[in-house]
Amino acid sequence: MPGPVLLVLADSLAFHGPERAEPADDARLWPNVAATALGGRAELVAGIGWTARHAWRALAGDPRVWALMPRVDALVLGVGGMDTLPSPLPTALRELIPVLRPPALRSAVRTAYRRAQPGLSRAFARLPGGGPVALPPRLTVAHLERCRAAVHALRPGLPVVAVLPPPHRATEYGDVHPGRIPAERSVRAWAGPRDVALLDLHAVVGAHVLSGRGNPDGMHWGWEGHAAVGRALAELLGPLLR
Repeated sequence: MPGPVLLVLADSLAFHGPERAEPADDARLWPNVAATALGGRAELVAGIGWTARHAWRALAGDPRVWALMPRVDALVLGVGGMDTLPSPLPTALRELIPVLRPPALRSAVRTAYRRAQPGLSRAFARLPGGGPVALPPRLTVAHLERCRAAVHALRPGLPVVAVLPPPHRATEYGDVHPGRIPAERSVRAWAGPRDVALLDLHAVVGAHVLSGRGNPDGMHWGWEGHAAVGRALAELLGPLLR
């Protein structure tokens, strides 16, 4: 009997290692570590900077995902961490930077924003509520629920795992992260009544990230972190798959 197939919708934490982005089938990445421990394989659908909104778009609009749905044994919603990052410029405007023309204007705007972002992030963090984030918690859980409901409409009872946002120590975001705890509260409140299992990334990789043992960018993980998350996910999913 073939082992379980995990459909993992995720951000770059799922495919970025200690030095660079890696191919999705790299055995050291946490989705593959988890799948191997369970005797199966992972199907990773992910992108840089993906939020829960991007995961929903992939689930609803990517025919590769549709083709996988009859064969998957669990859905892992490995998104939500990027949602919590400071976003001094509204997300809709920030996502337009890559399409600005001409290229010289695009480069100038991107450079100016990256220079301003750390200081603006720290300044906004002092405001009540911690300032704007890439995706507010209410929208994060709304898109997570869309993913869960859509999958359960097709595959009732399929195990679903979501993640609680990990920490960061990224200078690019001014070393501030006021959006993490509100997002965690919202995800916990959403997951409980719906029997969605939760993988607490802060508990698993918090020390790894905050001690500087991960990627020098202060956000992505080293192989130690990937291994820990993969093992934790396998332990969480094992009883659900049985």
